[in-house]
Amino acid sequence: MDNPISVNFVGLNYFPEPFGIAPYATGLCRALAERGHRVNVITGMPHYPEWRIQPPYRRKWAMTETVDGMPVRRVRHSVPKSVSNSRRLLMETTFGLRAACSGWGTPDVVICTSPALVATAAVCMRNRASARRPAIGVWVQDLYSVGLNETQKSSFAAEAASRLESWVLRTADGVIVPHDRFRVQLVEKLGVEPAKVETIRNWTHVRSTDGDDGPAERARFGWSDNEIVVLHAGSMGVKQGLENVVRAAQIAAERNLNLRFVLAGDGNQRHVLEEMSLQTTHLDIRDPFPDSDFRAALRSADVLLLNERPGVAEMSIPSKLTSYFQSGTPVLAATSPLSNAAGEIKNARAGIVIDSGEPALLVDAAVALGSDAPLRRRLGDNGIRYAAEELREDAALNRFEEWIRRLAGRPTSLTADLQRGRI
Repeated sequence: MDNPISVNFVGLNYFPEPFGIAPYATGLCRALAERGHRVNVITGMPHYPEWRIQPPYRRKWAMTETVDGMPVRRVRHSVPKSVSNSRRLLMETTFGLRAACSGWGTPDVVICTSPALVATAAVCMRNRASARRPAIGVWVQDLYSVGLNETQKSSFAAEAASRLESWVLRTADGVIVPHDRFRVQLVEKLGVEPAKVETIRNWTHVRSTDGDDGPAERARFGWSDNEIVVLHAGSMGVKQGLENVVRAAQIAAERNLNLRFVLAGDGNQRHVLEEMSLQTTHLDIRDPFPDSDFRAALRSADVLLLNERPGVAEMSIPSKLTSYFQSGTPVLAATSPLSNAAGEIKNARAGIVIDSGEPALLVDAAVALGSDAPLRRRLGDNGIRYAAEELREDAALNRFEEWIRRLAGRPTSLTADLQRGRI
């Protein structure tokens, strides 16, 4: 291509991790490389959502492999067996130091993801100390300052995170957020210049396929036709608050309801949930679905569940929603009515929202939605339509490419259209 850009992508999470930031990071880098740009990836060892380094990478201190035709440099870092603020800080610090000390070459632009905020700070500090300073762009998926205020009691930790987050984002040459509500937080609470912040939505990365045989697929997953299947697919961490689902399954068993909850995924709370559910017959906890089965599982369930811990509202937008909407299966969200997730579901008209931390209410809502086939079809169709109109991958990647061109000082004619709001 004419005038290609050299891009270094630095992020803790990347392929083959199946959830969270990794599919988006991988998709962006792949798209840039396919469009002729020179992309160099510096990332960690695959460890999420299990919080264990995957077997092929466990004995590696550092390695370089080729993924989608790009060099991917992996560096070893701490991975906590049980997650706490201090252990996560150690993980991000060890990754950040190793990433900042890696060979960068001479990129035009360095793109970092947050999470990992501390690693992004290390990259910013290296850049400030360099004679040749490429432009720095930060892609924000979670807000640490908001998250700590919502999930922790330590005001000191929240204040420290807020100061660091503010410094990193004000230092960056450009910032991408996945929703306008994040943009408001950055500008009003963290003091980031409005002109630096741009919203690019997370896209649907699950490929659409037709012709799934519903009954056959349900049978393959062990789900019968006479039960309501409520599926939660994704990470089992603290902010998901999935103890609520275990209690709901216990209530369903006590009432002898034909209601099955399924938690498919992994995470640092999985063993706790498994211990809680030992005597529960209405809950299955299973490993993540492989890519080949993921969409079929979403389509085969009657209801897709999003559950958030009480108090979680603005720290992130669950990435699972993009896949949920694309599946055509309605969403049941147990979350704050003021949360980012609730706002997204209401905008899509693709599900119903109930209060978080209310297991009996979750059971009642699951039975009501699972028993109403016309409503489920209507909500599912709305989700597909919203994904097609608002969460298109090609539109998001076009905007990312143009953003990176602007950071590098090489905008195209697309810039004027973007600035006028035509795209």
